Parts: sequence; C-alpha cells; structure tokens
Amino acid sequence: MPKPEGPIRRAAVAGSWYPGSAEALALEVDRHLEAASPGLPRGSVRGLVAPHAGLMYSGPIAAWAYRAVRDDPFEVAVLVGPSHRLGFEGVAIYPRGAWDTPLGPARIAEDAASAILTAGAPVVHVSETAHAREHSLEMQLPFLRRVLPETPIVPLLMGLQTPDTIDALAAALAEALAGRRALLVASSDLSHYMESRAAARMDRQVLDLVSAFDDEGLVRLLRTRPDHACGGGPVASVMRAARALGAGTARVLRYGDSGDTSGDKSAVVGYMAAAFGGFA
Repeated sequence: MPKPEGPIRRAAVAGSWYPGSAEALALEVDRHLEAASPGLPRGSVRGLVAPHAGLMYSGPIAAWAYRAVRDDPFEVAVLVGPSHRLGFEGVAIYPRGAWDTPLGPARIAEDAASAILTAGAPVVHVSETAHAREHSLEMQLPFLRRVLPETPIVPLLMGLQTPDTIDALAAALAEALAGRRALLVASSDLSHYMESRAAARMDRQVLDLVSAFDDEGLVRLLRTRPDHACGGGPVASVMRAARALGAGTARVLRYGDSGDTSGDKSAVVGYMAAAFGGFA
C-alpha cells in the first residue's frame, strides 16, 4: 500500500482502550476472532453493527461481526458512529489522509468520501476536529486492520441523531456507494450501567428490531428512549443504506455485556454484533 498523503488522525485511545503495541494488539484481536463463528456465507455481508467499548470488554462481541467479513474483497469500509464528546448538527466526515493505528495507517478512501460528501450536502460536512478525540470509530480499526488490512475507510460521525439526519445520511450512502463493493459499519453500544438482567430486557427491544430489519421501528423507539443505544442513529442509517444497496436479510450474531469480562453484573454495558446482507 502506498504511503498515505494528507492529514494523519492520531490514535486517541491506543494504550488505554486497546493495546498500544502492534504485537499485543494483533494477539488480542486474533484471539477474539478465533473464538467467534458467525457462520455466514463468504461475500454475503453488506453491513455490520459492532460495539465500541474497551477491547477487553466489547472485543469478544465485535469479533463476531468482523469474522463474518474476513478477507472479503471490499473496495471501501464506511464507518458510521455517534459523537460522544461534541454535539453538532448533521454528520462530520473525515475526507482525506489516514487514521494511524498500532497496526499501521488506515487510509481514507478519498473518492468515496468525496462522493458521500457531495450526495449528503448539507447534512454531511467536513470536520476533522469532531473526530480528534472520539473513540466510537477508532475502536473498529483494530479489527478492520486484521480482517481487511488493504481496505480503505470513510469515517462518519453523527452528531444529533434526528430522524432527518438518519434519513439523509442513509440516502447519501445509498447514492454515493451504488456500484461499489462497500462495507457499511455502524458503531453502537446498547444499554448503559444497568443490572444485567434489566439490561438484557431493554436490549432485547433493539435486538428484535434489528433482527426484523425494522429501521423505522428502531427510529421510533429511539425517539422516546435514546438510552437504548448510543449509536442507534448510525445503526438505523446503516440498515436503510444496506437495504438500498441490496441487503435483504438481517441477523443478530452475538449479544453480551461488560460483566461477561469483568464479572460485575450489577452495572453493565450491553453489546451487539449484527450483519445485513444476502444470506438466508
């Protein structure tokens, strides 16, 4: 791969949320991938949902999503996540250069980014600042660098997760990515800091809507209960865009919570891995 040109977004949580050395990071990611077995046909996936907590907590669940696309010949991986640190209207795109990781730089697919920016204007706008400290997309890169190391990315951060923004981004992705072999990735955790049984009951509502490929139902749920998924808007946009790009089926691949790793089930964060595509 040629050396990336343009700005380099430095890793914000390497060495804290995941190992900061290439060797340690590859070992941990590979261990999670080998423990996962989603059982989907090769080449059938168009979109994923994966969590974005610290690798030791959400990695065992995220691996189920990424194992389903390992070594598939995608032209671009488009990442859509929520903004935790900054509130803003619309969707912030990082349009050029690369994102640094301990496993090497993830190059930006500048042609795809330009197409999304054009199709999504004015909702999609350039803001490298919005991405500087955000973790929701960065936490996808350890897996992407292992399963699709040559695939460039387009990072998109959703600010206020309004129905209009969700719809506009989905339409822009469908238009800009038509004819491209693109992987869509929505980054989201589920419930936060509830007792595990209560969390599972709350999370079941989201899992059922995703399994049913019901993005409209998910948007309705999030209007009244945004605490069900911090990246619910990105998930709904990816669902809609994946359908427009040919996905006809949705499947929840794995569910778990942070207590599975920590042993503390009194206040957990819920995690889901899901896929959208052409599988049965």
